Amino acid sequence: MNKDNLLYTVIGILIGFVSAYLLFEAMAARQPPRLTPELRARIAMPGESPAETASGGATDARTADTSNPGMGGVAPGGSGPASEEVQQLRAHVEQNPNDADAVLRLANLNFDIRNWGRAQELYNHYLELRPGNPDVLTDLGISYRETQHFDQALERFRQAREMAPAHWQSYYNEVVVLAFDLKRYKEADPLLQELQRMQPGNPEVAKLAEAIARQKSAA
Repeated sequence: MNKDNLLYTVIGILIGFVSAYLLFEAMAARQPPRLTPELRARIAMPGESPAETASGGATDARTADTSNPGMGGVAPGGSGPASEEVQQLRAHVEQNPNDADAVLRLANLNFDIRNWGRAQELYNHYLELRPGNPDVLTDLGISYRETQHFDQALERFRQAREMAPAHWQSYYNEVVVLAFDLKRYKEADPLLQELQRMQPGNPEVAKLAEAIARQKSAA
């Protein structure tokens, strides 16, 4: 391979990396925050039905069975497609505990069926295998919030936004914990302002700001 061809190859690889990075950033900027149905209903605008706000939330918990505290956290005997998929992944992860992709899929399935304790274990294990993922840190923080471990949740959200300053979903969830769970508005308000600056025109952010304003008025 002559020098010109080598140069063109290197330039092509660099362009591919840059394009992939920009595509990832664009997708992350549009990705809605991951909310449970209860929280999504709480943040809904007045007059907006739960069905209108259901997209993006966690799935129904009825397929969860937490009687087996194994790596997957779902015991044999659960029903439905989600449970079957969890069983298959659980067996695979038990045999291949360092398969990071499988661990993450299993963590996400446990998140979706609200099996929060197992989701926490699996997300933490994934982060041991592949540190530094702001999306996973944020999902781990949400799972801590759902088990009332608010300080641990805040720590994960802050780690995520320090690692990726443009990761608005971590700001969003930190505001949720500070405003709704802890009523620490003096800490939540500056973060909400920064979130609004980062995501102008984002309807999810607008709903969050309105919900916080309603809560303050009712207090």
